[in-house]
Amino acid sequence: MASSKPSVSIVALDNPAQRGIQSIEVGGQLLRALVHHGRPMALKDLAREADMTAAKAHPYMVSFGRLGLIEQDGASGHYRLGPLALQLGLIGLQQADPVRIATPLMAPLAAQIGQTVGLAVWGARGATIVHIAEAPSPVHVSLRHGTVFSLTDTASGRLYAAYLDAAVVKQLLDAERQREKPRGGSAASRHPTWKAFEAQLQEVRQHRISRSEGEVIAGVNAMSAPVFDHTGTIVLAVIAIGPAATFDAAWDGALARSLKACADAVSTQLGAAPDRRTAR
Repeated sequence: MASSKPSVSIVALDNPAQRGIQSIEVGGQLLRALVHHGRPMALKDLAREADMTAAKAHPYMVSFGRLGLIEQDGASGHYRLGPLALQLGLIGLQQADPVRIATPLMAPLAAQIGQTVGLAVWGARGATIVHIAEAPSPVHVSLRHGTVFSLTDTASGRLYAAYLDAAVVKQLLDAERQREKPRGGSAASRHPTWKAFEAQLQEVRQHRISRSEGEVIAGVNAMSAPVFDHTGTIVLAVIAIGPAATFDAAWDGALARSLKACADAVSTQLGAAPDRRTAR
């Protein structure tokens, strides 16, 4: 099974047959450099990154400044992104839909790893399946849209629990433990205590993926990888499920790497920085 990082393509705008404005594309390299470095930069450094002279770069920066795409620090003379660029970024983030971005990646992922895959969002009752792409193999495990995963017994439930606010997770765990108690009884809960559960969640955060081996159905394994937005908040789970005989549940196996690569590709589209993908 390949483990290369999948690419995300929404709409192809780089068709060489389409006519563009070369000067805008040339000047855009300066903006790319500024975004890539993520800090204010001197003109000579920006020009070098865009493979042009400072004299050629300066008129572009003047025009970008008039549009509000960049602004120049009065003391250092360094350039940084301007108010219009910030507004464009915020609007882009508001319009980003994790499910819409991730859905085109699901069928290729299912074909790549040979297992049924899907997407789960956090709903009113817990992690809930909203999209499914079945495995291409004749023997596979089926999922149903709208299925809600248990908080403690499933890969997706534990994944969300690992990255949601601890107070919220504790409250949900207490509710699950309370619901299963017989009336007037004090039978031991099949759900873990908070201390035991937190140890499981720490393992999920350590590997940045959650797994379940035959917990819900004997002989069926599952893994779930997190998608984060620009604030480091988990917004989606990318799921794989299949027969234990063909499902590699190793923490760093080929299947886990492919699942995480897919989730990371979506996170990148949502503006998540790599150092925020381990946020609690």
